[in-house]
Amino acid sequence: MKINNNFLDLKDSYLFSTVAKKIREFQAANPGVKVYRLGIGDVTLPLAPAVIEAMHKAVDEMGVKETFQGYGPEQGHDFLRNAIVDYYATKEVKLSSDEVFISDGAKSDLGNILDILHPSNKVLIPDPVYPAYVDTNVMVGRKIDTAQGNQANCFKPMPDENYKADIIYICSPNNPTGSVYTREELKAWVDYANKQKALIIFDSAYEAFVGEDNLPTSILQIEGARTCAIEFCSFSKTAGFTGTRCGYTVVPKELVFDNTPLNKLWNRRQCTKFNGVPYIIQRGAEAVFSKEGQKQIRANIAYYKENARIIHEALEAKGIWHTGGINSPYIWLKCPEGMTSWEYFDHLLTKANVVGTPGAGFGEMGEGYFRLTAFGDRETTLEAVKRILQV
Repeated sequence: MKINNNFLDLKDSYLFSTVAKKIREFQAANPGVKVYRLGIGDVTLPLAPAVIEAMHKAVDEMGVKETFQGYGPEQGHDFLRNAIVDYYATKEVKLSSDEVFISDGAKSDLGNILDILHPSNKVLIPDPVYPAYVDTNVMVGRKIDTAQGNQANCFKPMPDENYKADIIYICSPNNPTGSVYTREELKAWVDYANKQKALIIFDSAYEAFVGEDNLPTSILQIEGARTCAIEFCSFSKTAGFTGTRCGYTVVPKELVFDNTPLNKLWNRRQCTKFNGVPYIIQRGAEAVFSKEGQKQIRANIAYYKENARIIHEALEAKGIWHTGGINSPYIWLKCPEGMTSWEYFDHLLTKANVVGTPGAGFGEMGEGYFRLTAFGDRETTLEAVKRILQV
């Protein structure tokens, strides 16, 4: 028996585990000191009333023989898949329900999708980036190259026609940088992928935070994307489902590689390895797309966007270079006085009792930068920003 040695190539400590460890050590050494957290991107507002009402109703249904639900479809219940199809129609994107697969979150599917892709594929991942993109490919031994984001390109790397890629990762709005690709920029990536016969893994987990009409919220809004892109989305940030877990993946039927539709392969994978999302959770997710649900979650998103605006305008006034904070819940700033990312983390924690996320944890190009999130409550955000500007 042999282990998968690729796991030994992973970094010993996950970024957020290291952050949590440092916070625990600081609080143990400084009992009673309040720490203001603008680090991990977890939501703080409760689930929308429409969602809670739908889930309560579903719980009651599970207690009655006539409405009890046992094993559900691995692809998700039709009522939720159809609600997502209708939601995409508002974006002028036409889907069929069998192109939508319900999951327990985008993170799971972003890793699981690699099951249907050959280990020899060359992967192009932006840097800085959400660590799970890199780690899930390291686990299977894929060759990884990076498309480097930097201050000059506002952390939105563009395709290099001289480079051959098989799998391309794009996150827009981006985690951690908060940058958002324009339609023209995404069109360049779609054209590049189709020319290279490559697959785009598109993470749209933060699409609900895009407020400017000229910015796309789905890669499927771009002509040509249906032949080169899979889209992953989540209710975690859109509707505060971080504790209830639900997301979805859109696999267009036009995606064909090696004469095989990826939709068929993904369906086969899910039927074998996934038991589906609980009925109660799916009813809650369906309520997100109701008229009242949309009104309520938009109010929650507006609350977080106001937090982002507060951080953004404070940094603007101070002349600190940053991206994000307008169409994204994340603000990505340049560390002051030449500090490294972890030096600035320690500086804020010890001098201001504020926690953010070191940019170096998101890749080589993140060194010297720092991520703040707008998912805290208003009081925490206001106090944290005041403290940041004082040290």
